Amino acid sequence: MSDDSSTEVYLLYIWIRQISPLIWRRLLVRSDSTLADLHHAIQIAFSWTDFHLHRFHIHGQDYGIYRTGGLFFSADARDLHLSQFGFRRNERFLYEYDFGDLWQHEVRVEQTLPIDAKKTYPVCTDGQRAAPPEDCGGPLVFIERRERVPWEIDEQLWQILEGVRKGDVVAARDRLEVILPLREWLRLDQFERRAVNRRLKQYATGDERWLDE
Repeated sequence: MSDDSSTEVYLLYIWIRQISPLIWRRLLVRSDSTLADLHHAIQIAFSWTDFHLHRFHIHGQDYGIYRTGGLFFSADARDLHLSQFGFRRNERFLYEYDFGDLWQHEVRVEQTLPIDAKKTYPVCTDGQRAAPPEDCGGPLVFIERRERVPWEIDEQLWQILEGVRKGDVVAARDRLEVILPLREWLRLDQFERRAVNRRLKQYATGDERWLDE
């Protein structure tokens, strides 16, 4: 990190394209943090697993952390500091994750703020809704699936009740096993900011437990 006297803080508003209602986060990040740091902060903020490839598209060029078999980048994101891009207020850039499902995150620089020596950055100040489950098929499939799941659960519950009424415990148990994987779809309106900030602080302080949550 650089001398704090020359460091600013960016307030970033980040949302996933093609999904309504919006799934979004606000992050405060230091200008002397790297693009790789921002990658990890976004992964944590949206509870992605960092299992898939990613890239940033900034000022007409792609950046990211190279992985074997993935995209090649002319510059290493671990060597690029955010301050090098000269971001202006309301400027936008793109962060893509999982080129199969293609989760496109629009990133807008809302403000440039003075650094607060009492804070540990990055920090999430706000957000709404959980990110889509990994590997669910992309934005359009996610929206369709999100709308269908409550009906599927109602149908399975009805079948469970029928099985119990008829004394068919095995069938009821099988139906229950179908319902259990759907639980994460029922929590999509929840966003646990404290949990995100706990992991962000672990990342910022070099506590590798952030990788396990």
